[in-house]
Amino acid sequence: MTQADGSQDRLYALDNLRAAMMWLGIVLHVAVIHMAGAQLLPWRDNQTTPAADLLVAFIHAFRMPVFFILAGFFVALLLTQRGAAATVRHRLRRLALPFALFWPPLFAACAVLAMLFMHRMARGTWGLDPGLAPAAEGMAAHTGLNTLHLWFLWLLFWLSVLTPLVQKALQRWAPAVAPALGRWLAAMGCTPWGVAVLTTLLAGIGVQYGAGLVSPGNAFVPPWMEWAHNGLFYVFGLALYAHWQVLLAHYVRRWPWYGVAGVLCFLASGGVLEQVPADARQTLPMGVRWAFSWAYNAAAWCWSFALIGLFTAHLGRHSPAMRYLADSSYWVYLVHMPMTIGFGALLFGLPWPAGVKMLLNIAATTALSLASYHWLVRTTAVGLLLNGKSHGRAPGPAAALPTA
Repeated sequence: MTQADGSQDRLYALDNLRAAMMWLGIVLHVAVIHMAGAQLLPWRDNQTTPAADLLVAFIHAFRMPVFFILAGFFVALLLTQRGAAATVRHRLRRLALPFALFWPPLFAACAVLAMLFMHRMARGTWGLDPGLAPAAEGMAAHTGLNTLHLWFLWLLFWLSVLTPLVQKALQRWAPAVAPALGRWLAAMGCTPWGVAVLTTLLAGIGVQYGAGLVSPGNAFVPPWMEWAHNGLFYVFGLALYAHWQVLLAHYVRRWPWYGVAGVLCFLASGGVLEQVPADARQTLPMGVRWAFSWAYNAAAWCWSFALIGLFTAHLGRHSPAMRYLADSSYWVYLVHMPMTIGFGALLFGLPWPAGVKMLLNIAATTALSLASYHWLVRTTAVGLLLNGKSHGRAPGPAAALPTA
């Protein structure tokens, strides 16, 4: 295999990983509907299961960390290949413009479907009654205008446009800082003690919340904790690009070990939480909060590295099916949320097990998302906006990673 071939395979692997994390958003938001414990969304099915709580905790541990690591990686690639000005234009076109176009109809659709769902919950019939929303449990967390599930897109846009500005400032005033930080993060990302240091940084942020974890508030002006938590993964992604040869090779070799370590840390976090009554887990004692936050965030790092290594090792080859799913993933990410709410409302009240309802909702949302992509997006200007290319053109080779 040539160096260029290896570089292309690595980019295909990371793009496939990003697509997989997009699809897990469907699973996550369906599982939330069937959680037995506390949750921040006001719509919930009459059939719940603790398995849904476990599934949400599992996916939540690594999904957004992986997203932000990959986001930092690809922004660094853009900066290297296109420069600062072109990177900002690219982020405006691929992040800011889709947010501006899709957020209004998505907000309206989610609001209407959520009210329909809550009407079924409260009265057993279809209807719209805005008065039900304030009374719904947990509604205070998402009252008024908010970014919905697009908070990731919103935060990533600002991180992306700030990156070249900070890079320019550092190159002018402190040229040694960025390379030194990149080397430090690369060193942290391939040793157990380094992972412990990175975990401690996240835990220090997480304990600012009563539950011990940073929880997205979907605000247009996020608190500093969300910037710091997600920003650390993003900056690590920048370092991953700068040191890709060493780090990716390490994760390819060690991904099973990282996977096992993540499982152990995840189980430890659950063990800590089990020592606290369920009704007191939103305001943990500080000692318990530190222990839980540290173990859970350690799982986040370990599983992120494991997934990067797994996909790089085994899912890096180009295939038409994976390319199609990767191309559709942005659209699926945008539109899946109202679909999960709508199908959840349709299934509400049926005397079926929670697991069956979850599978039906996931399957229906996936099918409708992919069908709408195929017929309404793939060959249209929307597809060009989201993917940067028109359908029908053979996928070009992935941009080569730097050799030094």
